[in-house]
Amino acid sequence: MNSIQPKIAILDQDQILKIHQDSLKVLSHTGIRVDSGRARAVFSKALGGAIDGDLIRIPDELVEQALHSAPPKINVYRRDKSLAFSLGGQQQTGTIYGIGVTNSWYQNAENDAATPFLRNHVELATALGNTLSQFDLVSTPGVIQNDNSKVGEVTAALEMMANTSKPIIILISEPRQFEQTLRMLEHLHGDLAQDPFVLPYFNPITPLVLNEDTTDKIFSTIDRDLPFIFSSYGMSGATAPITAEGTLVMLNAELLAGLVFSQLVKPGTPVILGSLPSVFEMQNMISAYTSQTMLVNLACAEMMDYYKLPHAGTSGSGTGWGPDLLASGTLWINHLTNSIGKVGLAPFVGGNFDSQAFSPTTVVYADEIIRQVRQFANGFEMDDNNDPLKDIHSVGPGGSFLLSEATLAHYRSVHEQHSQIWPGYSLNKWQTEFSPDALSRLREYTMNVMNKLSVPDDHDSILSKGEAFIKKLSH
Repeated sequence: MNSIQPKIAILDQDQILKIHQDSLKVLSHTGIRVDSGRARAVFSKALGGAIDGDLIRIPDELVEQALHSAPPKINVYRRDKSLAFSLGGQQQTGTIYGIGVTNSWYQNAENDAATPFLRNHVELATALGNTLSQFDLVSTPGVIQNDNSKVGEVTAALEMMANTSKPIIILISEPRQFEQTLRMLEHLHGDLAQDPFVLPYFNPITPLVLNEDTTDKIFSTIDRDLPFIFSSYGMSGATAPITAEGTLVMLNAELLAGLVFSQLVKPGTPVILGSLPSVFEMQNMISAYTSQTMLVNLACAEMMDYYKLPHAGTSGSGTGWGPDLLASGTLWINHLTNSIGKVGLAPFVGGNFDSQAFSPTTVVYADEIIRQVRQFANGFEMDDNNDPLKDIHSVGPGGSFLLSEATLAHYRSVHEQHSQIWPGYSLNKWQTEFSPDALSRLREYTMNVMNKLSVPDDHDSILSKGEAFIKKLSH
């Protein structure tokens, strides 16, 4: 049996080597700024004290040591300790998708009206990610806006844990609340490193800064032997060079710097590396995904594949005003190229307006896109046991394959390739149904999904225990 699978590649071997060498030059000549005294001490020890204030120049040999030290594959689990997926290596599952990211607004499913993101929206968004079959994990979907408790990020993590059994990615800005969140998760679950279901997510400050909050949180994560995501976010023309090549080299250098730091803290630390490249749109003063940034995303994935490291990339969210043509185009090109390229993880689907507003309807539409993209990426089989000539000969010239033996055997699998949201109307059928528009049908479908959200059986128990833990933090 031969599998026919579409693939896309951006870089050849010479280009990969050039990007690597240029990244090494950035680290060894330009250097990175390290804000934390504790983090600088880690570098100072490795460099024999040869540092210049907060500027750290990383020699090639430290990068090579880190590349050999970091694990090439990371297993991620569900809360019930069953394997959810593996990142890195020959990733059999293809690209992994998750919902998120830290939105400050919530667009309701009926009309896209935006309201401040509240605690109940964390619950709804997480349960939606838990319910939809094409999402493999749930990332922090938003920042609670009306919280004065100083533990809002801890509370959001509790809602995530209670409303999904899938793995979660936590994005927590404040180091104190990050530590509190890990303590709460340990209180509720036990050892987080054993069959890890939670992945902390960190960003350096582009360009070329390892800020203190980030390194503090990395220390806390490594102390617990947890894998984590280290991802650089750069806007070409603002925080990164305006050219695609310049952006790729600099973001790649930042990832290597984070890798070196993690391996100096503890050799063998499992790290997922990646970037969220965007372009700064000067006319409207926003960041945007473009064809250039999609290419940089794919190229970054190929660099991590060259390094034999797990990868996380872009999720195609942020350009839409809702589940509209803007969002659709970006989601399709992002998810399609991800799934036929080497992108390991796309963790942040579902945001609009430069990822300021979480949209359940966009998430539901993206679930359908991912389903179809995965079917495309899986290709088709040339099966020696199913001779196509037999079917062709049995029907013959002028015949119909409608009721052929092969059609009857495979019809269901073909039917599953059609949209699960929109019915296949003929023009006449559409007119007799009073010409419904596609967006209305999507909203109706989304509302039906939202009315049937599924949560884990231990939802109430987790919430009760977590609330008691958080109450103690507030006193």
